[in-house]
Amino acid sequence: MPAILNRLVKQLQAKGKSKKAAYAIATATLQKSGNLKRGTKKATAKGKKRGKMTAGQRAKDRQARYDKSKPSKYKYNKKTNRATKK
Repeated sequence: MPAILNRLVKQLQAKGKSKKAAYAIATATLQKSGNLKRGTKKATAKGKKRGKMTAGQRAKDRQARYDKSKPSKYKYNKKTNRATKK
């Protein structure tokens, strides 16, 4: 299984979803976002890249994309899972 799929399944199970429901939700969500190929559980190039990132790297990447900036300009707060400008 791709790392990004496993991570999301664990998060959903921690929130009380059954293993079967967690896989269904995670697969549908990741396929819709382009991290998994449609109709499969195989990671796309984007999914492989994001699967290798830490939570902090993903948060910085999200914020940088939103602000049209560089991830290196942000600081990660693990309590809120958000990145803010340094």
